[in-house]
Amino acid sequence: MRPFSSDALVEKPRPGEIGLVSGIPDNHLRRRVVIYSPARTATQQGSGKVGRWKINFLSTQKWENPLMGWTSTGDPYAHVGDSALYFDNEESAKEFAERHGWEYVVKKPHTPLLKVKAYADNFKWKGLPTKYLEVDHFNKKLKLE
Repeated sequence: MRPFSSDALVEKPRPGEIGLVSGIPDNHLRRRVVIYSPARTATQQGSGKVGRWKINFLSTQKWENPLMGWTSTGDPYAHVGDSALYFDNEESAKEFAERHGWEYVVKKPHTPLLKVKAYADNFKWKGLPTKYLEVDHFNKKLKLE
């Protein structure tokens, strides 16, 4: 009888297994990474890239270059997460980090509390306009007229 692909067993990779066979040096296998959802760019008000998750490596080996003042590093993975390693959701980013054997810390995104407003709120009474208030600079009291 011929074996078919439906009969084959697909094993789920164990945590850290991909990192062992990838050829990465041992001192980079147990790295700490930060998984977070980056904030929207201040100059862009669209919602196109909001909700994506990113992995960045924690790097402490930085110093300032005395000639130019640039920040230098001896870490080969310091800028890997700046241009790559984007994920659609938090779970896929966690799975990726576990498969590579990285320890991870998840930073939850800050969600602002939005007040429900109605169009009529634009025309509500907001108090007496300041042009009707006089300030007595000698007595420091407000007088209504």
